[in-house]
Amino acid sequence: MFAWWGMAVSRLRWLILALGIAFMAFSGIWGTGVFDRLSGDASLDDPTSESQRISQPVTDALGRQTVDFIALYSSPDRTVDDPAFRRAVEDVVTKVRTYPEVTMVTSFYESQSRELVSTDEHSTYVPVRFAAGTKSKVVKAVRADLAAAGVATRVGGQKAIDLDIDSRIGPDIARAEMIAMPILFLLLIIVFGNLVAGLMPILVGGIAILGAFMLVRVITLFTDVSVFSINIITILGLGLAVDYGLFIVSRFREELDRGHPVDTAVSRTMSSAGRTVAVSGLIVGLSLCGLLIFPQILLRSMGLGGAAAVLVAMLTSLTVLPAMLAILGHRIDAGRLPLPWTRKRRVPTLTGAVATTVAKAADSGWWARLARTVMRRPVIFTVGVSAILLVLAAPFARVEFGGVDERVLPPGTESRVVSERLQSDFAGTGIRPIRVLVADVPQSTAAAFGRQLEQVPGVNDVEISAGNGTTSLLNVTYDGEANAPHARGIVEKIRALDRPEGALVMVGGTSASVVDQLDSLSSRLPWMALLIAGITFLLLALAFGSVVVPLKAIVMNLVSIGAAFGVVVWIFQDGHFSGLLNFTPTGYVEASQPVLMVAILFGLSMDYEVFLISRIRERYDSLGDNTAAVAAGVQRTGGIITTAAVLLCVVVGSFSTSGITFIKMVGVGMFVALVVDATLVRMLLVPATMRLLGRHNWWAPAPLRKAYARYGFRETDDLDEPAATAQRAPETAATR
Repeated sequence: MFAWWGMAVSRLRWLILALGIAFMAFSGIWGTGVFDRLSGDASLDDPTSESQRISQPVTDALGRQTVDFIALYSSPDRTVDDPAFRRAVEDVVTKVRTYPEVTMVTSFYESQSRELVSTDEHSTYVPVRFAAGTKSKVVKAVRADLAAAGVATRVGGQKAIDLDIDSRIGPDIARAEMIAMPILFLLLIIVFGNLVAGLMPILVGGIAILGAFMLVRVITLFTDVSVFSINIITILGLGLAVDYGLFIVSRFREELDRGHPVDTAVSRTMSSAGRTVAVSGLIVGLSLCGLLIFPQILLRSMGLGGAAAVLVAMLTSLTVLPAMLAILGHRIDAGRLPLPWTRKRRVPTLTGAVATTVAKAADSGWWARLARTVMRRPVIFTVGVSAILLVLAAPFARVEFGGVDERVLPPGTESRVVSERLQSDFAGTGIRPIRVLVADVPQSTAAAFGRQLEQVPGVNDVEISAGNGTTSLLNVTYDGEANAPHARGIVEKIRALDRPEGALVMVGGTSASVVDQLDSLSSRLPWMALLIAGITFLLLALAFGSVVVPLKAIVMNLVSIGAAFGVVVWIFQDGHFSGLLNFTPTGYVEASQPVLMVAILFGLSMDYEVFLISRIRERYDSLGDNTAAVAAGVQRTGGIITTAAVLLCVVVGSFSTSGITFIKMVGVGMFVALVVDATLVRMLLVPATMRLLGRHNWWAPAPLRKAYARYGFRETDDLDEPAATAQRAPETAATR
């Protein structure tokens, strides 16, 4: 089918190119409008959890109770009792009250609550609450109007934190692209030795990103998508497009070198590299779809955005790119650079024994010698590499998970400074209390239950913050951060208490949200892993006609991902290189990031696995010798896999410069996983384990063998030598 598709693309090349240009133009005009439709919500809350369900009964009975903005006013030389200080703050409160969407705004001068004044009396804060559904433009307008004359103004609170995170997305992506694009293009022209071939993967990447924007804008017509999906679109759209473009252009030039006409070269490229790209794209895309299992909008958005980017990158690589190759033909080598390894490409006509000799000569080289060295001592390399990977993964054994707070922003960010000042300069502010709803009982019963809550270890104070008839809301304050383990422990202790008879008791607040987030993620993660592993196993088994190869591939991926997780814990939880990477260590890892990394890295690692095993299977079908096939496969893919990993590392590494910690964490984790996967795993551990398993690598039950005979990888590089079955040339005692 792929060979036929290659010929069809070659014949329709101008039409496909025209459609590709039209698609790119439409995506660039209409698709980029997605930025205005994306939600700023980066929530990891499970809508079905208790901490989220509490909001509706509270709102129905008591009105919305969440504080959205906290405006902090301070002066180095005036106290809050100074008339000028007071006048400046009261003017702001009066102005903000004119907004009908503002349901609550108060100051120390009205409430006389000393909790609103700092311990040195040079600062005070004003809490602001919006009505549900307030539009973003109103929120931004209120934030601007909170500025007070004559005193320093800083605006914090959850809305401000969200706005500050949103404001960094665009600049972070622009900076990452400015770093990655020139380096990618430079590396590609160095690898290919000319300008035209080096430009092809970049072209695919541009179409993939714009096309993914268009698809995500379509998705926003039906559901909310977080603005953070743009990060994953850029990483995967650009990174995989470069990988796929590198694979296909390299194979096309290889086919031209063998003397094939351009149309035949395109056809053979599609039947080999094209099929590999299709299988890889399906695995990566479906792996990302595993994120749709989670109800959290952030993870669902990442899954939708990532799958869209992978889909467009794959389809572009199978349509527009081969059409461009058919048009360019031998001009793919135009713009040759005077580099030592570039040469004028010859167009030989190879047939018969000469063709076979050339094909076999391609199986020798530095990478083949490395593979044979590994396979001569497979046990030593298997044990040694496994030990290194276990050392890298070891820190993950002591991982601590937590939630997102203002520390994901760079130090000095306005909303983060407000949170830090409230924590350090104000006594007993309780800005993130544990909220306990007690309903269907009199307030006296709720007050008695509050006294019971005061006996819970770690609780500082309990007060009824709002009440209406038989509904009361209790605020439970404590020392330390809302994400801290002791705060989460208080939530669990409160939930374990005996409830007043006939009362509805629900626990919410930031700490309760983190508890519920961790429970939700941990309960669904095994199902996501099972789904991804099952899809990967089925696709690889069908592609390679083996049940052993897919199982081994899954294990190899888990090994490389485990090593990446260990490094992430060592860096972000323990705080190593925090100065170099410019982040604040929190003592834990944000819980959603390992979930996201599993989905992304599992797919990306399989990308290299598919490319390597496809070439090994080609040679095994031709030679029937497992050891020779592994050496040949490593020789033919080692350079390309290494190059692809370097290029993808440039893309993900550029995102480690993000000012948002969890985006930085994904970038660093992916960088480590790619390096480990492309070096220790694919080039050393895979050859060693395949040598140990020998012919058992290719075992399959009869139904799978029949399916492989029809749909699997069966191409051969020998021009006139027919593909053979693995039984044609059994391994000898020497090769074993």
